[in-house]
Amino acid sequence: MGFLDKKKALIVGVASNRSIAWGIADAMAKQGCEIALTYQNEKLKKRVEKCGEICNSNIIIPCDVASDSSIAQTFTQLKKHWDNFDILVHSVAFAHRTQLDGNYVEVAEREKFAQAHDISSYSFTALAKAANPMLNKNSALLTLSYLGSMRAIPNYNVMGVAKASLEANVRYMAAAMGAEKGIRVNAVSAGPIKTLAASGIKNFGKLLDYAAKSSALKRNVTIEEVGNVAAFLCSDLASGITGEITYVDAGYNFYDTGPNLS
Repeated sequence: MGFLDKKKALIVGVASNRSIAWGIADAMAKQGCEIALTYQNEKLKKRVEKCGEICNSNIIIPCDVASDSSIAQTFTQLKKHWDNFDILVHSVAFAHRTQLDGNYVEVAEREKFAQAHDISSYSFTALAKAANPMLNKNSALLTLSYLGSMRAIPNYNVMGVAKASLEANVRYMAAAMGAEKGIRVNAVSAGPIKTLAASGIKNFGKLLDYAAKSSALKRNVTIEEVGNVAAFLCSDLASGITGEITYVDAGYNFYDTGPNLS
């Protein structure tokens, strides 16, 4: 018996077995949760199907979060398998490469700035809106953020601003969805992890090294550790937690090594 027994979760954003979304799906499945996965395009379909096999899921549905019609079709397809469900995980973010490198003010462009916010922040609201008729009472929604929402991180630029939007989105969604059906909305702010998405960030290896040296635990975190916290936050064990940004980063967010005084 796991603490997610008899729960059903839709995980949006699995790209491979190295993604944080997969760490969440795997952790939830190990706690007894029934899993459905989405894939963005045909290129990623086979990877996601392999992830589905590992967590005993045959519900693999296409979903392009930049399209309201695609999102609506996702839930039409999901309805063929489930009448309702309990957990929605949003693990989607995108910013054009040109928006991540260089001087923030100089590289920011109107259309690409809007695109980063649309896919990285608004899509969480769009998914919640489409999912709401199928969500059970006391369901849980979860998204993924990063410290770049609070600090100006080199080579993160527009994505940091989009993550700040996402974190505000969590609070407003929690307020909007809490009263009617007791739906909770939270985020996990994970430390840097070497994923497919992270490969688009310049000098990411140096960021990993710096985060490990500058964290309280003197190491980086894993997708398994993030997955375990996500599973907890979406379980009834966390029934009193909503509108929160929970850091899973080995203490990097609060710890400053400071000058060497030895």
